[in-house]
Amino acid sequence: MDIAVTLVIQGLVFFAVAWGVMKFGWPHIIAAIEARQKKIADGLAAANKSQKDLDEALARSKEIIREARDRATQIVDQAGKRSNEIVEEAKGTAASEAQRLVSQARDEVARESSRAREGLTREVGKLAVEGASRLLGREIDPKTHAELLDKLAAEIARG
Repeated sequence: MDIAVTLVIQGLVFFAVAWGVMKFGWPHIIAAIEARQKKIADGLAAANKSQKDLDEALARSKEIIREARDRATQIVDQAGKRSNEIVEEAKGTAASEAQRLVSQARDEVARESSRAREGLTREVGKLAVEGASRLLGREIDPKTHAELLDKLAAEIARG
């Protein structure tokens, strides 16, 4: 065979195979390439969206942490103020209770002192009556001389 005829036949076969590939194989290859490109593009878009969401979540978490710290600081400040108020309230209550107890004790001392004076007055009155009866040499009846004894007790109480 002649080289020219071989080249022409090989050229025609080449063009036939190329045309067959272009007609039947190329659309499938292009579709697969386009599907792969779309899948890659979707993956990149999802990665970008995920990165954006992650950045937003980090910003939100930092904001939440800052707010929580601020709130914790407020709570600690309020607790400190409340504890100071409670201490002051307790001091006031203790002071008023102490005053009440001191007043009660003073009243009790005054009552006991008054009872003791009355008891001493009665004793002095009895001793006076007994002394007077010895001086007079006769017995004085306390029932008969009750008015005189009361006057005597009042004079002794005055001093």
